[in-house]
Amino acid sequence: MRQKLINLPRWSKQALMLGFDAIAMVVALWAALAWRYETWTPNLLAQIGGAQWVVLLLVLTLVTAHWVGLYRSITRYMGKELVSMTLQVVVVSTLLLTALMFLSENRLPRTVVFLYPLFLALAITLSRWIARDYLSGGGHSQRKSKKAAIYGAGAAGFQLSLLLEKHPELNVVCFLDDEPTLQGARVNGLPVFSPSELDGLIRSYQLTDVLLALPNITRPQRKQIMDGLEPHALRVYTVPTLEDITSGRARLDDIREVELEDLLGRDPVPPIESLLSACIADKVVMVTGAGGSIGSELCRQILQLGPRQLLLVDASEFALFEIETELLAGEAQEGSEGIIGLLGNVQDQDYMRRIMQRYGVDTIYHAAAYKHVPLVEHNVIEGVRNNIFGTYAPAQAALEAGVGHFVLVSTDKAVRPTNVMGATKRFAELILQAIASQSPDTCFTMVRFGNVLGSSGSVVPLFRSQIRSGGPVTLTHPEITRFFMTIPEAAQLVIQAGAMGHGGDVFVLDMGEPVKILDLARRMIRLMGLSVRSIDEPDGEIAIEYTGLRPGEKLYEELLIGDEVQPTQHAKIMRALESSLDPATLARFINAFDTAVRTHDAEQLRTLLSEAVHGYTTAYPLVDHLTTKKGDRFIFSDVGDASRDTKI
Repeated sequence: MRQKLINLPRWSKQALMLGFDAIAMVVALWAALAWRYETWTPNLLAQIGGAQWVVLLLVLTLVTAHWVGLYRSITRYMGKELVSMTLQVVVVSTLLLTALMFLSENRLPRTVVFLYPLFLALAITLSRWIARDYLSGGGHSQRKSKKAAIYGAGAAGFQLSLLLEKHPELNVVCFLDDEPTLQGARVNGLPVFSPSELDGLIRSYQLTDVLLALPNITRPQRKQIMDGLEPHALRVYTVPTLEDITSGRARLDDIREVELEDLLGRDPVPPIESLLSACIADKVVMVTGAGGSIGSELCRQILQLGPRQLLLVDASEFALFEIETELLAGEAQEGSEGIIGLLGNVQDQDYMRRIMQRYGVDTIYHAAAYKHVPLVEHNVIEGVRNNIFGTYAPAQAALEAGVGHFVLVSTDKAVRPTNVMGATKRFAELILQAIASQSPDTCFTMVRFGNVLGSSGSVVPLFRSQIRSGGPVTLTHPEITRFFMTIPEAAQLVIQAGAMGHGGDVFVLDMGEPVKILDLARRMIRLMGLSVRSIDEPDGEIAIEYTGLRPGEKLYEELLIGDEVQPTQHAKIMRALESSLDPATLARFINAFDTAVRTHDAEQLRTLLSEAVHGYTTAYPLVDHLTTKKGDRFIFSDVGDASRDTKI
């Protein structure tokens, strides 16, 4: 029946409401007279002065209702505007009734004039509320599969409870709040409890979900709340931050599942504005790998800092199209120009030089690289091509074109690497250090950091997908740890570090404490409302399995090769003092790498990397797809992690 009413043509629904309102006005008049004369059978027509006056009152009132929009509103989605429209209709109808009394020379008792608008207002508002509740599926909370509590009984919590009244699955049954003055009160008709009462509330209300409606709290405060909720195996969702809501990037009802940044509990350090704009404001800036996770975020932030032109360079047509389209859409609103998308391979030195000279590039952020450890381990030659020659070519081109600043985005995998990806990234650092010693005009800088949240291959969406599928959650090792940082925070620090370089500097970002991936997996399972299956809990819902370390994978990552490190003017950026190659040694290695690449000698490439890069050894057998025999299999360990490597 409900669906039939919803599917009726719009004019049919309006006719139904109009007919109901006509009946409601007659009933309101009758009720007012019955109340006044204390009889169930008042003579309505005689009191008004005849049927023609009743019809005139009905017609004029219904015209007013249509004029104020009462029949244009969709009943299922009516909110506070219903009160305003009803008030206008009732006031006009009462004034019409009073005027008609004088015209008909009949005098209604004053009591009727006061009672009629009350009854009419009740009839209109109650009919809409009941219809809205019925058509939206509300009023039948037992049909909603999820019982939720909103954590935060302030303004955000109140607004969220209103928005969720129409939610098809979530039935908000109570509020939680740490503020003692709010506990015991009612917000939007729902009781407010202390979080310490959660165990009892889960039993009495059959709670399944908790929604954090605290958009203006800090990350440490959010983490503290998460820590308190984790043991209860409730699905936890959060609303966007106050910054995202006020900037228009999100709405209050854009609830999302818990992200890793919510669990880290770290607030980003405010940027130093002078460092942000030093290499960007009113300059021509070029970003390689512009369509990647870090490259695209660098582009977004650079655009906010007022570059004269922003050149987007990427070998992937799709990735370049995506970021260029996004940035151009934003710039169209601002009325600005200067975003240029350039398809091309960073290994082409001549092409890179032509771009830099054609546009007069001032600053380059080199984010183009292969970064996934297993993929590069299985594709050694292409890894060397892209990460080594893909850095050497644009660096040499920048030197020839007289570019002011060249900033390499590096990785913690470059420190004492155990894999080809990390070794090639460390050699990329060595390239810039050697070239910097010969460069009076171009300042070459390297910025090294760990895993970024939400990048391609990230472990968080992988774990979430596995949990939703019923498990198991797969890890490669129970002891594996990784550093984490959000993409916006990492990009912001890269920009600031690049402005502090003097030539050949290696900057290291403070990533905080490393995160144990097993603990992360367990927390995600519990905060998605499920339990971990283990020896102690054999009936748990989600199992965790270990698949074994993959070729080149490390248990833990480091950010420093040596112990020599200097502070900088930014609290989260340090300058590392590390060994480098002289230009002649660099040239010798470049020639040797080139020969090995041309002869497709993957084993020789690994040998050269072990000679050039401190700490890298070829401890694992070669697993290059084009070199090893078809069907070869290698087992490296009986336990391991799920980070999908590098990218966690």
